[in-house]
Amino acid sequence: MNISLADLRKNYTQGGLLEVEASLNPFEQFRNWFQQALSAEIIEPNAMTLATVNQKGKPTARIVLLKNLDDRGFTFFTNYESHKGKNLETTPWASLVFWWGELERQVRIEGEVEKVTPEESDQYFCSRPIGSQFGAWASSQSQVIPNRDVLESNLKAVMQKYKDSSITRPPHWGGYRVIPHIIEFWQGRENRLHDRLCYRLENNEWIRERLAP
Repeated sequence: MNISLADLRKNYTQGGLLEVEASLNPFEQFRNWFQQALSAEIIEPNAMTLATVNQKGKPTARIVLLKNLDDRGFTFFTNYESHKGKNLETTPWASLVFWWGELERQVRIEGEVEKVTPEESDQYFCSRPIGSQFGAWASSQSQVIPNRDVLESNLKAVMQKYKDSSITRPPHWGGYRVIPHIIEFWQGRENRLHDRLCYRLENNEWIRERLAP
């Protein structure tokens, strides 16, 4: 490498996050920031890092897409038999991180995880492009396969099976909702003195606190 990693740095100067500007409700604050991320035309602003742990406490992280948000929590969809699905089955807790670099912002979320209802999963599955619906059936997510041809062959078989009928949601595929206990908003500031506002759920009420960077 010709560039020293120690010399890679950015000074954050776009703005700040003061209590007077922030909502008292973290979901409202998230919606405000998410709308600004949309307006900034950030590529896939709903992309979020999902971290889970297995029964031995070993962490794993990957990028997934936020597909629904309400005052209950943050919802994504996946194969229940994947590595993350198995982790969540044994340890139903997770952490999410949104990084909007163009806005010099990060949102960090921690909470319990529950499966959404079958009706919610059905509704979202039916809204997906038909190719994505086929893919949910064709891929045994996280399982070892010998080559790409296996996926292509599975896809052709699924397409043939449903060529004259409507496709249904696989029973092993659906949604998870992360029910937050902590939501932290981070805004980059000069000299690494970043703004951090943390919302903590206590006795069903959100407590907002400023954290040192």
